Amino acid sequence: MVTAANLRTNLRTQILEESKAMVNPFDLKTILLAKHAQHVVLIHFPIALFISAVTFDLIAHWTKRSGLADTTYYNLLAAAISTVPVLATGILAWQFQLDGQKLKGILLLHLVLACASIVLIWLVWWQHFRARRRAEVMPSYRLAIELLGVGLIAVTGHLGGFLSGVNGPG
Repeated sequence: MVTAANLRTNLRTQILEESKAMVNPFDLKTILLAKHAQHVVLIHFPIALFISAVTFDLIAHWTKRSGLADTTYYNLLAAAISTVPVLATGILAWQFQLDGQKLKGILLLHLVLACASIVLIWLVWWQHFRARRRAEVMPSYRLAIELLGVGLIAVTGHLGGFLSGVNGPG
């Protein structure tokens, strides 16, 4: 006969067994050697920095405030620099988490769009860098390139969510 006390004891035993198998989330080895955790964490930096830079640039364009233009420039610089470790950890995630499987389907599209996103981030930063160095007015077509970059990054991130299992089976 199954009693409530037996069920509680069995549940406690099961929880204790599962907790022994759990990995310490603060273990340095776990943090550094996780198969894809670094990419999943690092990717948020260039995304947030680029989108905020575009937002600041739009506001700076409409209000003609130079302080916001400076903020745009430094956010773009940080976004561009942060793409380097993101690309490296993305390639490592492909090799470790996805066992270096052949590039096809969502994985191929994610990689192609990620590379295009990185090129656009660096291109937008370079436009701002060149204009600052020459003390020129920024060309207005840059806003279209920036908005294209935001859209491209959104699609790339959406596909990455499918690869990681966040947006569906991964």
